[in-house]
Amino acid sequence: MGHHHDHHHHDAPDFGRAFAIGIALNLGFVGLEVVAGLWAGSVALLADAGHNASDVLGLLVAWGGAALAKRPATPRFTYGWRGSTILAALANSLFLMVATGGIAFEAIQRFGDPRPVGGGTIMAVAATGILVNALTAWLFARGRRGDLNIRGAYLHMLADAGVSAGVVIAGGLVLLTGYAWIDPLTSLAVVAMILWSTWGLLREAVVMALDAVPSAIDAPRVAEALRALPGVARLDDLHIWAMSTTEVALTARLVMPGGHPGDAFLREVARRLHDEFAIDHPTLQIEIDRGAPCPMQGH
Repeated sequence: MGHHHDHHHHDAPDFGRAFAIGIALNLGFVGLEVVAGLWAGSVALLADAGHNASDVLGLLVAWGGAALAKRPATPRFTYGWRGSTILAALANSLFLMVATGGIAFEAIQRFGDPRPVGGGTIMAVAATGILVNALTAWLFARGRRGDLNIRGAYLHMLADAGVSAGVVIAGGLVLLTGYAWIDPLTSLAVVAMILWSTWGLLREAVVMALDAVPSAIDAPRVAEALRALPGVARLDDLHIWAMSTTEVALTARLVMPGGHPGDAFLREVARRLHDEFAIDHPTLQIEIDRGAPCPMQGH
């Protein structure tokens, strides 16, 4: 006997416009950086243009994930396409890793072959970048807590605003000192910062992709709450996993020798799981026989 409790509490529908604006702003900025980087001879600007191009791709993937998540369930895709938001967050973090590798490689080569750099041009373009990226990050700021996919987009743009700030500082130092090596050194500092911010996103996306318990949920506390329910003699086969970057599902067998407690009990348990643990889709199986064998050992 099971009970399925369905809650839809996505912020996703609100972000279509944010994605469109963010992509348009960033595409325009990539073009500006490429032209200015070639003209000024700055690897920091060209590297940043490459990074921003990967951002546009990251935003497109995140947007695609959010759009697919709204598609209805089908007989084959019984959860709909909600899991695509997890794949989008995973892809987004991998894009960032690849982009940083490219920036680091180019910067290291530049140390051996420093070239004169137009500091003023770098500063002007990168200052524009701070505005573009900070504005795009702000568009996603309110969704970053509850949705890993939106957090991926937010972190991507915030990292970029930091990159642009670093490039502004580099341009100023090159103007003041004339040292060309400051440009590639800044690129490496930027790489370190991006890797640091991306690691957590990548780890959480992998956890979700493997159907592990999301890090925001305390599984032992959930188990304790279910065991403490009146009439429950034993809890078996507890599974908690992310259906998408915003929704969590749970299945469990409750052994209740006193008999089935009725639908009101199941509704109340579902409400508690939602309110206390943000679990939206619980399915509970009630069993009367205390001696029933557990099909999956170790649960």
